[in-house]
Amino acid sequence: MDARTWRAGFRGLLLLALLGPTPSEGAETCEEVRKLFQGRIAGAVKGLPDSPRAGADLQVCIAEKPTCCTRKMEERYQIAARQDLQQALQTSSSALKLLISRNAAAFQETLETLIKQAENYTSILFCNTYRNMALEVVASIQEFFTNVGLYLFGADVNLEEFVNRFFDSLFPLVYNHLINPSMTERSLEDTECLRMARRQVSPFGNVPKRVKGQMGRSLLPSRTFLQALNLGIEVINTTDHLHFSKECGRALLRMHYCPLCQGLILSKPCMGYCLNVARGCFAHMAELNPHWHAYIRSLEELSDAMHGTYDVEHVLLNFHLLVNDAVRQAHLNGQKLSEQVNKICGRPITMPTQNPRCSFDPSKEKHGMKISPRNGEESLANRRKEFINSLRLYRSFYGSLADQLCINELAAGDGMPCWNGEAVQSYTQRVVGGGMKAQSGNPEVKVKGTDPVINQIIDKLRHVIQLLQGRSPKPDKWEVLQLGSGGGTVEQVSGDCDDEDGCGGSGSGEVKRRLQITNFDIKHQQNEYDICVWNLICITTLEVDLSTSI
Repeated sequence: MDARTWRAGFRGLLLLALLGPTPSEGAETCEEVRKLFQGRIAGAVKGLPDSPRAGADLQVCIAEKPTCCTRKMEERYQIAARQDLQQALQTSSSALKLLISRNAAAFQETLETLIKQAENYTSILFCNTYRNMALEVVASIQEFFTNVGLYLFGADVNLEEFVNRFFDSLFPLVYNHLINPSMTERSLEDTECLRMARRQVSPFGNVPKRVKGQMGRSLLPSRTFLQALNLGIEVINTTDHLHFSKECGRALLRMHYCPLCQGLILSKPCMGYCLNVARGCFAHMAELNPHWHAYIRSLEELSDAMHGTYDVEHVLLNFHLLVNDAVRQAHLNGQKLSEQVNKICGRPITMPTQNPRCSFDPSKEKHGMKISPRNGEESLANRRKEFINSLRLYRSFYGSLADQLCINELAAGDGMPCWNGEAVQSYTQRVVGGGMKAQSGNPEVKVKGTDPVINQIIDKLRHVIQLLQGRSPKPDKWEVLQLGSGGGTVEQVSGDCDDEDGCGGSGSGEVKRRLQITNFDIKHQQNEYDICVWNLICITTLEVDLSTSI
């Protein structure tokens, strides 16, 4: 029987006790105590006393008066007391864990939708504007955005390399269809030579550099933000299942179940007594509090800084504009590029061929995938802001945990009779504070040493705080450290912002419409809105002048 089921049964037994023939506490029979014990402890237990007896064999619930408990009952109650506290802890943390896990899943889902939308924008650019190369470029577009997703969600892929691969693969297509558009088919050797020549002749100007800068500044913070949320869930899962010490178990037994041994079935512990026991049991966990507070503050600072070219939504939804700039630059400098390529790769052998075209139905141009609003427009930035505002309420979660459990659940209310560990009387011992240092004077729980599990959690929190602060675009340069224990590789990514990166504003063609977060099922709608021959969902509601088709 789990603790939650027991609590329901326990309340029922308390009601029976109130309505039964022996309503007063401290009665001369152990019948109600036996009922409560059997309701709490699963399985048959023999040797339960029918009436109070001397408790010479007891080790914790020692009292001058006769008792309804045996040594065996005491041992079983001690196990139950630890389980009760762990269940209370898990109940207290459930809302926090749900908040982080739901938002982590929502952010990932939104980013996946955003990547697909950016991929579709880029596909439409070629489908509408550069149809001759549309079919041939689709594999490069798909590979690029697959790598964007892998990078965002923590895979070990190199951002600079996959950006370079995209522009390397784009150059042969642009050269063959725009710069040298004769009906020719190049050999694999010629195509590979063009790929290799791209970095030497720089056909796309500074666009590849701008893409690397913008992708680096926007993807890195979002990647770290997601990793930090997953660590937050790990921290809560770990603390939810911490093992409490024997000293804590004995103190919980004395506070929760020793009153039952004397027939005091309705007594709850005094507030000061409860605080001393709970603060002693949670002393190690309370050491997490400053680090947890810093973790939430660092998440907030990074979230606030993720705007403009640091906003992954802004960067991805405008990637196709940079690609269009790159293709136009190459086209305008075609004669010069042709001369440079001929020197490097030689003149290709001319072979007549039929250029595949994008099969595009203009009648469907206004029927692309639509993303319905949900209570207005919710951008990724707004969703993050709402999440951080909710998370801020839990900044002192681990520091106030003991107090909240006593105030909300465990202790007797003000002015009510309460159990002080020995009798139903006021509690006169000094109440200590929270944390390890304060426990040296705790009269109820002896706290020794440190908890290695808590120390590991603190180390992980320190590391992710360092990561979060390193991603926040305040310094001129940020270190890109890797989550986890391996490697030691460090990348340096510039935090500088110049006109090349588009920090000072955007051109008139910038996509200003924000991604709306919905539960839209992309796969379900694919067949209905399949407007490109390579079976992509093409969003044709792009409000940008892509110029006339070439």
